[in-house]
Amino acid sequence: MRSFYLTDVGKVRDHNEDSVIILKNHNNDYMLAVADGMGGHRAGEVASSIAISYLGRHFQETFYNLDKEQAILWINDSIDAINKQIFKHEEVDALSVGMGTTLVIALYTSDYLLFGNIGDSSGFVLKNNHLHKITVDHSLVNLLVEAGELTLEEAKDHPRKNVLMKALGASLEVEADIFDCDPDVDGILLASDGLTNMLEISKIESIVNSSEEIEEKVVSLIQKANNLGGTDNISIAYLEKEKEGGKS
Repeated sequence: MRSFYLTDVGKVRDHNEDSVIILKNHNNDYMLAVADGMGGHRAGEVASSIAISYLGRHFQETFYNLDKEQAILWINDSIDAINKQIFKHEEVDALSVGMGTTLVIALYTSDYLLFGNIGDSSGFVLKNNHLHKITVDHSLVNLLVEAGELTLEEAKDHPRKNVLMKALGASLEVEADIFDCDPDVDGILLASDGLTNMLEISKIESIVNSSEEIEEKVVSLIQKANNLGGTDNISIAYLEKEKEGGKS
């Protein structure tokens, strides 16, 4: 497997509130995560950093020889701990009150592939050259689309498309969606909405299927999003199997 992650401020925002990580342990288990922070006075970057820093430490310290059921509990316990840390930080820093973050996480082992999601950052799998979105956005417009009150086309430019129905830091009790996937995939892609709001899935798919090196693919995705306006921070975590001959 090869992996690469990158975050970019975009073309409009004056600072980056995203955080991203990829880690591998001694068992060759992988954790990928992207967090997209929100809140005034740069508190969004604090919230996303709390989430990713906690996951990094927790994965390195505790994620060894876990079966699928234990891994699901690990995700849920991590979500709860991060949420509590965000509220605790707000108690000591008045400027951070109201901060929050999305979080999408993937755990990939030889036996299973799990996604956990809160908010509107996205998780995809690549299989047989096709990119499939696994996660479901916790956004107002997605709720309206599912209810049949908006079409997908109408949702793209809806004035309230950035309104979230669920995020870490939004309420004392929060529960992630957990998705159990077949681990036989060619790639795993996590991204903040700074990418998915700019690029259609078909365009993302064409880039990850290119013959470029994995680093070039991630950079190309960010460049394409910026070329189309770069209206938000853009973060990507990408893991893919090496193709025959050692090239990704």
